[in-house]
Amino acid sequence: MKNIKKKWILIILSAILIGAVGSIFIYKKYTRNYTEQSIQKVEKSGERNNNMMSGMMGNEQNLDLKPSKQSERQLLIPPVLETSSQNEEEITYDIVAREGEFQIKDGEKTETLGYNGEFLGPVLRMKKGQKVTINTTNQLASRTSFHWHGLKIPSDVDGGPHQTIESGEKKSVTFEVKQEASTLWFHPHPEGETASQVYKGLAGLMYVEDENSKSLNLPENYGIDDIPLIVQDKSFKADNQIDYENDYNSDGTQGDTLLTNGTINPYVEVNNRWMRYRIVSGSNSRTFTFSLDSNEPFYQVATDGGFLNTPVKLNSLTLSPGERAEILVDTKKYNNGDTIKLLANDSVALNMRIRGRKTDTTFIPSKKLNDINTIDEKSLEGLNRQIINLKGMSHMVNINNKQFDMNRIDLYKKLNEQEIWEVNNYSSMMGEMAHPFHIHGVQFQIISRNGKQPRSNENGWKDTVLVNPEERVELLVRFDHAGTFMYHCHILEHEEYGMMGQMEVR
Repeated sequence: MKNIKKKWILIILSAILIGAVGSIFIYKKYTRNYTEQSIQKVEKSGERNNNMMSGMMGNEQNLDLKPSKQSERQLLIPPVLETSSQNEEEITYDIVAREGEFQIKDGEKTETLGYNGEFLGPVLRMKKGQKVTINTTNQLASRTSFHWHGLKIPSDVDGGPHQTIESGEKKSVTFEVKQEASTLWFHPHPEGETASQVYKGLAGLMYVEDENSKSLNLPENYGIDDIPLIVQDKSFKADNQIDYENDYNSDGTQGDTLLTNGTINPYVEVNNRWMRYRIVSGSNSRTFTFSLDSNEPFYQVATDGGFLNTPVKLNSLTLSPGERAEILVDTKKYNNGDTIKLLANDSVALNMRIRGRKTDTTFIPSKKLNDINTIDEKSLEGLNRQIINLKGMSHMVNINNKQFDMNRIDLYKKLNEQEIWEVNNYSSMMGEMAHPFHIHGVQFQIISRNGKQPRSNENGWKDTVLVNPEERVELLVRFDHAGTFMYHCHILEHEEYGMMGQMEVR
């Protein structure tokens, strides 16, 4: 009898032990699967895991830009793309995303991506009121999309993750330009592949013009006194190749080399008094603060979506990924042979070599440039308030406690109505970061930062705004087109980890 009891006791203890071990195994498997599903959104290689922990501990501006040993080179100016057909009412462009090789550094060429060329892309000019058709072709080895960043257009031609084009395929989009003069840009936006494609070179420009812009008498000689500057950072291996997988960081990939229009240590020769620079902050994650080495002031005349009402005198200008600005630099006090340096985070983004006699452009710093309505506090009464909470770091980033799901609509909005968007950036146990917040298909105004009026140079049309840690930014947003639009952090790695939502306007 005693032997039978002992036998049953052993059987019961064995069952308990087996159950416990099985539970631990199931728990570990569940945990591993959950983690893998979170990471799987952008993890294409195990190499990325090596950089994840450093990202989780905070990766804001922590990779220094190294001074270049390369001699100065003339700034590369993006070509203005010729139209395939054109009249006063309609224009057509053909754009091809392709692979190539480009001479960025001394020595071996770098394998790159570009639009209609080896690296970066051309400038597309269009006018307010024009009907624009763009025929796009994907000659990359992987899918892509063509996102027209800053254009107020219907969602089915916006070029977001819903409008991807497979390798070897073509697609045409047609829209009417319904916004004022501005400097916009275009770049890829396929889910999970945006960051790597931008890092390897896909970025181009769009110039919108209108009657007002023609009347302002600002510098407008393209490539001479009206120059675009796409400012980015990238790292290169010993053989001059870009290795995104190796450089990858889950809180934003950064490089140690500064490039302007794909040029390291660039220069321009200046023969004009006033120089107009259209700056695009085109990095994956790095925020740039621009200044002149002499600490002389310059004038900001435009934001993301158009001209400010009047120029704003500045000694420095901060732009986060996706933001744009137009500035004017006065070279009157400089002499032949002098050099002015435009700095980005204290690194040289552009050397301006003063040459010969400077021709003048009649620009008055107090001149009226635009007529944007000042926000009236009373007009905000009764408007719907949308709360947007940005949280987390690395693979834990989210908006309103959700990560992006292509099959889920997060917000529903009414066509032609205005709202107040309250965007909050909350820190977490993992750390804190500034987030550049971008909304597709709109141009908004900044109402306030932490309850205070925004800086004078932010009183213009915007589609991207930097939200600092523990900051609350209020935006006045109007929805002019129906459809499904994205809103997201423009740190591209955060976007790919799910710091993105979508709204349906109807």
